[in-house]
Amino acid sequence: MLSILIPTYNYNVYNLVTELHRQCNECGVEFEIIVLDDSSKINFIENQQINELNNCRFLINNINLGRGATINKLVEYSNFEYLLILEADSFPCKKNYISLYTDIITKTPQAVFGGVLYDNRKPDDNSFLRWTYGHARESKDLKYRIKNPNDIVFSWNLLLQKKLFLDNPFDSSIRSYGFEDLVFLKKLKKNNVSITQIDNPCFHQNQEQSIVFIEKSKTAVINLVKLYNKKILNGKDSSLLRLFTMV
Repeated sequence: MLSILIPTYNYNVYNLVTELHRQCNECGVEFEIIVLDDSSKINFIENQQINELNNCRFLINNINLGRGATINKLVEYSNFEYLLILEADSFPCKKNYISLYTDIITKTPQAVFGGVLYDNRKPDDNSFLRWTYGHARESKDLKYRIKNPNDIVFSWNLLLQKKLFLDNPFDSSIRSYGFEDLVFLKKLKKNNVSITQIDNPCFHQNQEQSIVFIEKSKTAVINLVKLYNKKILNGKDSSLLRLFTMV
């Protein structure tokens, strides 16, 4: 029934996998959990232990492919009809997280987004910028998301039919960091894919330091301009591009 797919890079995902594994076994769903490491520079021994859990696999790319291409490979490796894509640094907020998704599968929505939350406890000063951005831009309640269904959606904590994904894969030519999500979601919208919003969030446990966040943001903006110049995205696709095209 359910393939849980987790791309990772330089991150220990063992705790996330064990929680998902526990919930899947508890609710009796037919499942698999596949983690694909995008040729990390840091290797975690704990990640190798994922292979010791039933219905779980930890695999490693021979070379760094980028997030979109890594997710495409995960889908190729998957065996079931429904896909649940997660970030390595996410964690379910609810103990019935998996069962909430398996229950809604029976209602045959095309795609389902559960939402994102950030811890209310402020991190140390070095990580405060990323936390502030996450609270302001990414963490929206269900009422807001239902009213603006295409405004706050990410390609993680996202449940969708495998066939739908195969018809709308990530653009594997996007190797640099930034906005591959936007290209993917634009394709879904163009093909009239309906995304159902539900209250089943994951905590985003991103604790990257402010200097790292700033550098990654710069890289993402450069990538955004490249996507615009290639006509993959246009001035209507993001607020940054709207500003860019007005200048």
